Amino acid sequence: MEQFVSYDKMSKKEQKKLNSAKRRDWNGVNLVTRVAPDKKKAYKRNPKHRNPLFEE
Repeated sequence: MEQFVSYDKMSKKEQKKLNSAKRRDWNGVNLVTRVAPDKKKAYKRNPKHRNPLFEE
């Protein structure tokens, strides 16, 4: 049976182990960046409204 050691008195290595154990689970969320299917066509190179004064 291990003795209780307060967080402040733990070594940095032990604190790191404890912190990483607390934030380990993402509940099945994949951390890869994803794009929503309807957002693929959002970027358009052409301006939305052309100014007729500046057209050639």
